[in-house]
Amino acid sequence: MAPSEPPADHHGPGSPDPVVRTPRGRVRGRYEQGVAVFRGIPFAAPPFGPRRFRPPVPPEPWDGVRDAGAYGPTPPKPPYSEAFARFLADPVVAGDDCLNLNVWTPEPGRGARLPVMVWIHGGALTRGSSAVPVYDGTAFARDGVVLVSFNYRLGVEGYGLFPDAPPNLGLHDQLAALEWVRASVEEFGGDPDRVTVFGESAGAISIGALLAAPRARGLFRRAVLQSGPPEATDRGKVRKLVRRMAARLDVPATAAAFADVDRTRLAEAQAEAGRMAGPILGGPAFGIVVDGDLVPRDPLAALVDGAARDVPLLMGWTSEEYRLWIAPTGLVERIDRLGPLAVALAMARCHCGPEVIRGYRAAHPTATTSELIGQMVTDHLLRVPLHRLADARTPGSAPTHVYEFAWRSHIPGLGACHALELGFVFDAADVPEAERLAGPDAPRELAREMHAAWVRFAVDGDPGWPAWDASHPVRVFGTPGPPVAHGPRDLEMALWQSQTTRPDPHRTPRRTTRPPLRVTAPLSAVRRFRRT
Repeated sequence: MAPSEPPADHHGPGSPDPVVRTPRGRVRGRYEQGVAVFRGIPFAAPPFGPRRFRPPVPPEPWDGVRDAGAYGPTPPKPPYSEAFARFLADPVVAGDDCLNLNVWTPEPGRGARLPVMVWIHGGALTRGSSAVPVYDGTAFARDGVVLVSFNYRLGVEGYGLFPDAPPNLGLHDQLAALEWVRASVEEFGGDPDRVTVFGESAGAISIGALLAAPRARGLFRRAVLQSGPPEATDRGKVRKLVRRMAARLDVPATAAAFADVDRTRLAEAQAEAGRMAGPILGGPAFGIVVDGDLVPRDPLAALVDGAARDVPLLMGWTSEEYRLWIAPTGLVERIDRLGPLAVALAMARCHCGPEVIRGYRAAHPTATTSELIGQMVTDHLLRVPLHRLADARTPGSAPTHVYEFAWRSHIPGLGACHALELGFVFDAADVPEAERLAGPDAPRELAREMHAAWVRFAVDGDPGWPAWDASHPVRVFGTPGPPVAHGPRDLEMALWQSQTTRPDPHRTPRRTTRPPLRVTAPLSAVRRFRRT
């Protein structure tokens, strides 16, 4: 057998130019803090021109050595509203070549066979990118892990539903990035058989779909889901948002018509059409849909039925996810002011009866209306499906480990909110962009502790606490009590057992004896509640 071609030259720490060969050409990175960093490597061709609203294809090969010293272009997206931009960084890098990725490695070149972690960012599938400073992979590489992060198409470009284009294009981009990792990461010192995918919010939802996708089988060995459950979005919700955009743009609701619209104008129309939607309020939204191809069925149903049972999971949530959803916009005050109307709307949002809200009031007698509704919606969206998945995987499955992040932000009103754990997972709590959520002087020891657990999970599948069993062990980060609590959310979870909490949107619902909830409040009051 002929020997394989040796990799391109790479240099040890202190050299400014580590060079690595990829399937399409060589790339030159940088050494930063003793870590080799490569940014902006294309894993697919630019998704514009004739490739707009089409599945990703490999990039054209290049001659010579391509510079990989700076982040590549970010996908088109609307900016966060002013209320959220105070807390969430979302840099924009102009350019067409937005399907690119980044690699941090302590030891570039074949032979190292280090564990690999692949980060899938969140942002409601409409915002975010791999260029967010909190996602810097230096700490992971410092601790012996090759860290890869990538971009994928967002919003209508990645998740619109059209009669003349395939769905779930953003998820196809993610699959293409994972295929690139499988083919290329060994040149960067990684082991393609020891890949862990991890993501938060929409990134975790994406991982849920990839876990259940037969085409993603074998591309990763372990998975981490942070504050995002496996789910499929109702196709009607996506179509409704596309139709709203088409009306604002005065074009047909087709991919061909949207492809002729200026990207900036398209992003503006998307932001306006989706302005009233959100986790608390619901409404039309972009999301992963069942397509009979990459997503053959509802991901949660597939996983509960045994898909990916051999893949170890680490998953969890923050204690007060909802605070990021309602605090920045003043929705806390509106909910508390509306009282019973807000409760009725939340019951409709969660498809539950009055016994659920009564149970929450009994369990949390001092909570305000906004706190009760916030926790109820969080449980409906996140904790109930994740509990259901964890329970379905025992016994006979690969281990499942569950965590809760309970440390409360130093920013008034945010508490232990959605996305707060990110600076801790990346051991970057002192990065200015992480301080937007955490405030100053976040506990460094907690960041080191949580980051180390993620590294241990990538190395050998054991983050350092008992796997899920009948006692429901949960590792709680950021509280002075015992590090492991047993069944800390079981009381609330029991309230949902008689409810239809996560109906499959693609299955005909069974007839129930409970009549549908009717909200009879004045329309003006509902509009005041939804106004942001």
